[in-house]
Amino acid sequence: MKKLLTLVLALVLVLSVASASAVTLKLSEVHIDGYPTTLADQEFARLVEERTEGRVKIEVYANGSLYGEETGAIEAMQLGDIGFARVSASPVSSYVPAMNAIQMPYLYKSADHMWAVLDGEIGQAMLDEVQASGSGLVGLCWYDSGSRNFYTTTKVEVPADLKGLKIRMQNNAMMVDMTNVLGGVGVTGIGPNDIYSAITQGTIDGAENNWPTYYTKGDYEAATFFCLDGHTRVPEILLASEAVLAELDEADVEIIKQCAKETQEFEKAEWAKMEAEAEAAVRANGNTIIEPTAEQVALFQEAMTTPSDVLGGVSLYEKYGKDYQDVIDAIKAVGDAM
Repeated sequence: MKKLLTLVLALVLVLSVASASAVTLKLSEVHIDGYPTTLADQEFARLVEERTEGRVKIEVYANGSLYGEETGAIEAMQLGDIGFARVSASPVSSYVPAMNAIQMPYLYKSADHMWAVLDGEIGQAMLDEVQASGSGLVGLCWYDSGSRNFYTTTKVEVPADLKGLKIRMQNNAMMVDMTNVLGGVGVTGIGPNDIYSAITQGTIDGAENNWPTYYTKGDYEAATFFCLDGHTRVPEILLASEAVLAELDEADVEIIKQCAKETQEFEKAEWAKMEAEAEAAVRANGNTIIEPTAEQVALFQEAMTTPSDVLGGVSLYEKYGKDYQDVIDAIKAVGDAM
């Protein structure tokens, strides 16, 4: 009986020590359940718990249930209030200005070109720079979010077709200027859930986004012309709190970083699946899908590097990219080598 009691007490002690050493961290995600990045977040959490043998557990809060805005999640990580967040590259460029270079319009030839950049020295250097910036953040890996394209109520094949069209844009100065330089009229202040009604009411003539958003928001029914110009490809990033990682065992931090890298391909596959489903549904609806030729795409690209009266006599690339020209040139060189 005494031996049994000793064993029980020993087991209780072991479990208590294990429980005390285990840590549960939070991950903020603004996208909905089932979205590619959310699925990748959950896979990341599964892998980390498995590989650390339960020492590190991650709870994924999707649907913006923890922080409705990505900037809020970033601030929480800087304070050490949460461990992780999946965000767009856009707000991270506030800490790593060179990251603006990967968001320049008409920079990439294709998705393969972008991933060759992100998976190479340029992409890793930018992830490393997140932590080196003193932001309190750690860049773990990149996730896909497709390309953004114009969808309108009339056919658009070349920049001239955008002349005078009112296009809803994100509240982003460069994106608005891009549309204006192409001849359109960039319109802000319309929420993503209000685009459909704004088009049907004639307030705007179209908007721009990726395949899944075009389909799931129902905008494909209001603006039936979808021009695959691929003007921007802005990736997502999985970030960690530097303060939180500093409290973990170094071996577990390395496991976390490796697990994040592994989920990158997982997310890309889920994104491709969702994108294909949305495209199939839109095509089945009978929408007009415009796939610009190389010559037509060149016209959009040339507009970005040509001095414009809209911008006071400078080009869009000069206004927004001159400080990162070396990075832009390196990205273009990757495409030329493909």
